Amino acid sequence: METVLATHPIAGLIVDVILFGTSGILHAFDIMEKEDVFKRTPCPAFLMFENAAYLAEMSIELPCNCKPEEVSSVVWYFQKNMGSQQTKVLTDFDGTMVVDSTHIKVGTDMLRRFSIRMFSLIVFRVQVEDSGHYICGTKKGDYFYGYDVDVQASKRIRVAFTEKNQHPNKDKEGKQYKIFTAFWDWTICNRCDVRGEQRRIGLCYIKSPYLVRRYRTATAEVASCGSGSIPKQFKRAIKNRKPEIVIRSCSEPCRVKIPASEGEESLSDAISKLGETPWISKIPIQFHKQALGTDLIISCPGARPEHAVAWDKDSTRLYLDKFLTGVNKSMRVFIDYGNHLHIRFAQLSDKGIYFCWREGELVAGFRLSVMYESRRKRSFDDPEAQYAIKTIFTFYVLLTFIFITIHGVRFCMYAFKRPG
Repeated sequence: METVLATHPIAGLIVDVILFGTSGILHAFDIMEKEDVFKRTPCPAFLMFENAAYLAEMSIELPCNCKPEEVSSVVWYFQKNMGSQQTKVLTDFDGTMVVDSTHIKVGTDMLRRFSIRMFSLIVFRVQVEDSGHYICGTKKGDYFYGYDVDVQASKRIRVAFTEKNQHPNKDKEGKQYKIFTAFWDWTICNRCDVRGEQRRIGLCYIKSPYLVRRYRTATAEVASCGSGSIPKQFKRAIKNRKPEIVIRSCSEPCRVKIPASEGEESLSDAISKLGETPWISKIPIQFHKQALGTDLIISCPGARPEHAVAWDKDSTRLYLDKFLTGVNKSMRVFIDYGNHLHIRFAQLSDKGIYFCWREGELVAGFRLSVMYESRRKRSFDDPEAQYAIKTIFTFYVLLTFIFITIHGVRFCMYAFKRPG
């Protein structure tokens, strides 16, 4: 059964730094409205944790939904497990930490990936290890509001293409629980005037009357699979359940037309005439030179993991059903779940213009040149050097193991054949 989960009610709207919800719709943010909410929303006498699930690599906002009116600043605390003695304090006590999201990379320490804006906690590019309990309070130790955050891994995610007659995972039912995938809304079509693609993200959820009551969920007796409200005896049943992505074809007309010398032509028509036109003047083009045999990752400007993004090379469209990572394990050129275009071991045939579509509009181009690099100084930081060292070491270990095994077997055979 396919369950639809609308835009998450607490996937907040990040102002100035990152402003988004799971639907990608922009909204305004008013301080006075926040203050009015605090006046009419009393804090619970007993601290509850609101369940919220996200896919890894997304950036999220957790609003402090209640606090006393006299409190002018808040402190956020993080606990991996409820009641743990190990608690991180997510504040600098003197104000808020303003973080430039463009400088946030995978693997960056959590304390460098958060910011506090208008009492809300913003976490950039959340990772699976960021799952846990987030509590809004004061530095004196008063607690107002809590979240039970479940970040589900994007690695080894299950992908289903509707055109290939593939379907989401079926629900798994036991005597005391039901495990299912709850889907967000479809993204908009990632291209216009030509065949595009839409995708929807599905996260793992469980329904059971035996969930811990201290956790609050949007639907009664339903929580995400990584929630702290799930009893330990259910953990084994949900261990192998992965998030899902469903992809289907779509077709939408372009909202923006590019003026031509004779009338107007669509964006797709302009791309198809690349043999005549080196680039489209309305689209910013970046130039990049890449050394032959090296790796390259291209990001679409302004795109986030939840956006509808598409890539084209010259007049060839790189559809997800052929270029999404995991579709073919031997792919050298592929698109990851965060919408980045990867080119491994660049070849001369990779040169050309790579076009990026974001939310159904053509937004940028990258003119790539692949060149020989003579007299290049190698270092251990080079991906090629690291790959070569790793390969040589692996073969060395393998040959050593084979050598020891052969001699061990010969010794055993000799020992057993000896008389008496």
